[in-house]
Parts: sequence; C-alpha cells; structure tokens
Amino acid sequence: MSSDLAFRSVVELSRLIGDRQISPVDVVAALLDAIDRWNSTLRSYITVCAESALADARRAERDIAAGDYRGPLHGIPVSHKDISWTAGIRTTAHSKILLDYVPDADATHVARLQRAGMILLGKTNTTEFATGGMEIFGTTRNPWDLTSFTGASSGGSANALAAGLAVAATGSDTGGSIRIPSSFCGVVGVKPTFGRVSRHGLIALSYTMDHVGPMARTVADCALLLRQMAGYDPLDPSSSQVPIPDFAAGFDRGLAGTVLGVPEHHFYENLDPEVDVALRSALQRFEHLGARLEPVAVPHAGDMMPVGLILSYVESFSQHAEWLRARAAEYGTRSRRRFCAGAFYTAAEYQQAMQLRTLWIQELDDVFQRVDALVTPTVPFPAFAIAVQESGPPNTTWNTRHFNVSGHPALSLPCGFSAAGLPIGMQLTGKWFDEPTLFRIAHAYEQSTRWHKQRPSLQEEPYEPSESRLAAG
Repeated sequence: MSSDLAFRSVVELSRLIGDRQISPVDVVAALLDAIDRWNSTLRSYITVCAESALADARRAERDIAAGDYRGPLHGIPVSHKDISWTAGIRTTAHSKILLDYVPDADATHVARLQRAGMILLGKTNTTEFATGGMEIFGTTRNPWDLTSFTGASSGGSANALAAGLAVAATGSDTGGSIRIPSSFCGVVGVKPTFGRVSRHGLIALSYTMDHVGPMARTVADCALLLRQMAGYDPLDPSSSQVPIPDFAAGFDRGLAGTVLGVPEHHFYENLDPEVDVALRSALQRFEHLGARLEPVAVPHAGDMMPVGLILSYVESFSQHAEWLRARAAEYGTRSRRRFCAGAFYTAAEYQQAMQLRTLWIQELDDVFQRVDALVTPTVPFPAFAIAVQESGPPNTTWNTRHFNVSGHPALSLPCGFSAAGLPIGMQLTGKWFDEPTLFRIAHAYEQSTRWHKQRPSLQEEPYEPSESRLAAG
C-alpha cells in the first residue's frame, strides 16, 4: 500500500484524501519511506523535511476532517528544486556560495502552493546554480538505469517523481532544465509561457529566459499544479496579468480538427534512431486520434543555439559578477567557466542576439497562425552515462533552448523507451499563453498510451559518487 501511494497521481490522491479514504499522513509516510531507502543512491534530495512534513500532514488531516478543505491540492506533498526560496529551510543552489543560506521568505510559487494546502516534502537536487556540476551533494542518477544521468538541472525533481520519491515537484527552465530531465526520466514537465508564473524567490540565472514550472507523472497533475502557481505577482515585474484559465478544461474535447506542426528544419535532424522511431510512431498516433499533421518551415531554428547561449551567459554573468570577484574559488569549475564567459561578449553581440530573438519570435508566431502546436523530440537521444556527463556531455538543449529564447510554452511527456529501457520524451510547443491547448493535446496522447504508467525496477546497489563529500540530508 505504501509503495502504491507513492506512485499514485496527484489527481488520484486528491480524490482519496478529499473522500477521506486515505490521510495525508499516509502519503507523506510512504514517500519518506521511499526517500529513506533510495535517496542515498539516487541523490534526489539535498534537504528532506521529514519532521515538518509529517507535522503539516497531521495538520492537514485535522483541517480536512473539520471541514476546512482548501481544494484539490490540500494535503498533497510537493518537492521544490533547491533554487527556490523556502522560508526557514536552507536553499543551497547546490553551491558552496549558498551552502548555509536560509531565506526568510518563500518564493511566490512556493507560497501559492502552500496556500493551496500542499506540504513541503523537501528540496530537490540541482546542478550548481542550475548550470554547473554536482560536486557537493552528488550527481543525480536515473532510476531507469543507475549508471545513466537524469539530465540537468531539475534532475532531482525528475528522478524523484520517476522513482516514487515524490508525487509533485517544481523545477526551473532556462535552456530546457524542466523538459530535459522529464524526457530522460519518463515524467511530464512544463515550461509555461514567459511571465505566466512569477520568478520572485527563484535564484536567478538568466533574467529574460528563466521560467518556473510544474513536474509530475501525468499531464492532468501538471495542469492542476500550474493553475495554482500561475498569476501576476507585483514582486516580479516580468509576470503577466493575463487571466488564469482552467488548464484542464479542454480534456474532453479530443483532437478532432487539431493541426500539429512538424518542423522541416533542425528539430528532426541527427536524431538517435530510436528517438526517431518513437517520434514517428507518436505522430501516427496523433493522426489516429484525429489530428492533422502539417510540415512547417522554421529556417532560423538552427541559429537559436548561439543566440540562447549568448543571452544566458551575459545575463548570468551579470547575476554573479559580484560573487565572482569576491568568492570565485568557491564556485565549481563548470559554473565558474560559464559565468565568466559572459564577461567576454560585447554589447554589439548581445544586441545582435536580441535582434535574432525578435526574428525568431516572429517566425514562430507566423507558424502558429496555421497550427495549434509544434511536435518535436524533446532531446535528440536518450539518457547517457554519468561518466559522460562529468567528462564532456553532449548538447541536451538542442531542441529546447529555442523556446526559452522565444518564451513560448512547451512541455515534455513520455512517448516511448529505447531498447535499453530508457525513456524517450516528446516536446509540444504552443502559442503564447495557450497552455490549455498544449495540455489538451498532451492529455489525449497520454491517455491513448501506457508510457506514463511504467515504473522503473530499482534494485539495491551500493553507490557513492566519487565527487560527493557531503551526505544529502
């Protein structure tokens, strides 16, 4: 029963808790049991809030029994990536710079989920400042193959969900950091439209490309989480006042009449053969469900990798310049190099990148006049070995960074497995603030397959990453 609860969807748990068939205490206890067993191997969490989570679960149980039910997320545990402020709980960004940092306030998305009755389970592992290495708390491991990487930088949220150490999580995405781990670990991750979710209390990487979004095991769960996370925030001037819809309202409409764009440039080039087969099969499935496929031209897609890198490097250097001058030796090698690289781009190069960004946004907006969403692989290949990640990883942002540059909403969901048993992810991208259409398309596909119902077969294996010197706790 305990293991079963850890793998239930948020929607299912919400119904069971609301009907008082189970208690929030049961759910939290099941997850803490899984964390106790697997966290030392998977490195999912940097900080586990066991005592406070159980106390909050007991409080939620009493409130619900007394008729003070806050809604569908009341009593549901949530895990936040360790670059989101959590009041009174350390927020390290997996860096020596912030190793003892304890915020005195919650990030806005953390506070909104808490007000909805969610219970903070812990802070999930991330690469240093969402871009560097994992030298302090250890490298996240993929539960589908313990020698493989999870993807970065929301890898702790993704592998916790896949392995039953979390039922709901949040992540951040500057170049694909929600979608890539979701693809590699076989879960669902959403990068909303830029401005849909406040970034106040998120330790910034790139001001114009950072996004906060939900991660879960089903599309419906992500839609439920996003509805609570979204909305204008006066503490974040980049947040939007666009009304918040019911993101799941179109689930019963199906895909009849839906037009899906299949890019002719960049996104389907140089794919791993198994990823290519999985995506072609998914496209056929969409046609079977009533959607129409339309090839679309996106000739500037190939130019967006350098554009995104220039913007993120320059903006991240501006965030870290003061610390770099005073505490450079405390950064890991990978993050220090990336941040310092931003100091060497000229104002002219940054301006040119901004101009190309405008061109790319216009190109996408023209395409979205004719299609409801784009369908692409999330990553051109399945997960690779941890040793490769530590020595010289391939470019995982090949298909994702484009939509951080443009700000369009994008999500990843499972669409298959490799012969080695590693998940393969599909990316759907939509019009600005049209997440409901993305959720509708993704939900229809998900419900016609069983990819999201698969569970990894974890087996006990002693493991201690060579770079890890501090225990996750």
